[in-house]
Amino acid sequence: MTANPIAESVASLMPRARAELAELVAFESVADEAVAPRSECEAAARWVADALRAEDFREVALLDTPDGSQSVYGVLPGPAGAPTVLLYAHYDVQPKLNEAAWLSPPFELTERDGRWYGRGAADCKGGFIMHLLALRALKANGGVPVTVKVIVEGSEEQGTGGLERYAEAHPELLAADAIVIGDTGNFRVGLPTVTATLRGMTMIRVQVDTLEGNLHSGQFGGAAPDALAALIRVLDSLRDEHGSTVVDGLPARAEWEGLQYPEEDFRRDARVLDGVALPGSGTVADRIWARPAVTVVGIDCHPVAGATPSIPATARAQISLRVPPGQDAAEATELLYAHIQKHTPWNARVTMEQVGQGQAFQADVSSPAYTSMAEAMRVAYPGEEMQSSGMGGSIPLCSTLAALYPQAEILLIGLSEPEAQIHAVNESVSPEELERLSVAEALFLGNYARSRHA
Repeated sequence: MTANPIAESVASLMPRARAELAELVAFESVADEAVAPRSECEAAARWVADALRAEDFREVALLDTPDGSQSVYGVLPGPAGAPTVLLYAHYDVQPKLNEAAWLSPPFELTERDGRWYGRGAADCKGGFIMHLLALRALKANGGVPVTVKVIVEGSEEQGTGGLERYAEAHPELLAADAIVIGDTGNFRVGLPTVTATLRGMTMIRVQVDTLEGNLHSGQFGGAAPDALAALIRVLDSLRDEHGSTVVDGLPARAEWEGLQYPEEDFRRDARVLDGVALPGSGTVADRIWARPAVTVVGIDCHPVAGATPSIPATARAQISLRVPPGQDAAEATELLYAHIQKHTPWNARVTMEQVGQGQAFQADVSSPAYTSMAEAMRVAYPGEEMQSSGMGGSIPLCSTLAALYPQAEILLIGLSEPEAQIHAVNESVSPEELERLSVAEALFLGNYARSRHA
C-alpha cells in the first residue's frame, strides 16, 4: 500500500484489531437459543457497547428489539454542520455447523496461511472492527470529519426483523445523509467492489403429515402414504429438469447486466466437485444475482443412524427462497405457499410457517457518495478501479432504511469475498482486505465530508 497517513495509521493498528476480533469471535453469538445460550449474544452486545464508549461515542445503548435480540447504538458527534454517516454491522453469527469439519475451533480466531479463521471473522464481526479501524485512523490524523452513528445488529442472520421493526418505530434514530453497510464484500480479494443489489428472502417451514403414527413398511408399505416421500415430491417440484428454481407465478428469467462471474471462477469459489454440473440456465450472474433461488436448508425426519423399516408419518423441511430486486418478498411468500399446497401429493396434510423475511435492495450507484467511495478505493487499492456487483444474499435492513430515509445514499462494502466462505465451515477473513477496506472507509468519510461542503 502506498505511503499515506491514513494507511500508515491503519497498518499500525492491525495488531490491536486482531486481538479485538479474537475477543469478539470468542462469543458464540448465534441468535437462536436452540443453538447457543442467549447469554452469548448479550455478552457480545456488551463488548460492542464498551468498544463504542472507549471511542468516545455518546448515547451508547443496548436496544431491545421486538424479536428479542439486542442491537447496539451510539453517536460520535462531528464538527458543526458536518453530514451524518451511519455505519452498520452485526455481531450475531451463523451456527458453527459441523464442528468436526473445522480445521481450528470455530470460536477461536486462528491464523493459517495468511488468513484469520473463525465464525464471524468476515460476517460480520470483522465489519465492526473495520469501522473501528477507520475511525481510529481518522482520529490519529486530525479527527473524524462527519457525525458518525453506529448500529450493530443482533439478529441479522435469523432474518427475524427485530431491528427493522425498531427502526420503523423510532425513525429518527438511524437518520443519516449516507449509510455504509459493512456486511457485503469484494468480488474477489484485491478487487475493490461495492454491492449494487441484494436479493430479498423468505424462510418458511413446511410440515407434511399423512398418518397417525409410523407403520411397519413390510405390512403397510405400498399403500400407506409416506410423509417423507410426499415432502420429497414437494421439494422436487421447486426446480425444473435443468435445476432452475420454479415457483408457480414467480418470474425467473431476468438477466444480469454488469460485472459477470465466469463459470470456472464460480466453480472454484464454490468448491464444486469435479464433474458435477451447475444447475439452472443463463449465466452464473443471472442465477445468483438476478433470479429467484430456492434452497432446502434443513429436513427433519428419521435419521439414518438407528433407522427402522417403518413408514414416516410426518416430515418437515425448512426452505429458503431468495428473490431479486423488483420482486416483493411478501408476494413471493404467498406464491411459495400456493405452490407447495398445489404440489403436495395424495391430499396429504401440509402446514406452513414463515420464520423470516426481508425485501430485496437496489442501490443508486450514481449518487455522489459512490464517487467519494470510488476515490477512496482507488487510493486503498492502488492500480484498481472500484467495481459494482450483485450479491445473492440478503440484508433485510437495507430496504427498511431506504424506505425510511429515501434521500440517504446507501453503500454496501465488506469483508465477505469468496475465499471467506461465510456461513460455511472454516470461515475466514483476509487481514489484508480488513486493512485496505478500513483505509477506504476512512478516506471515504473524509471525501464525503469535503464533497458536502463543496
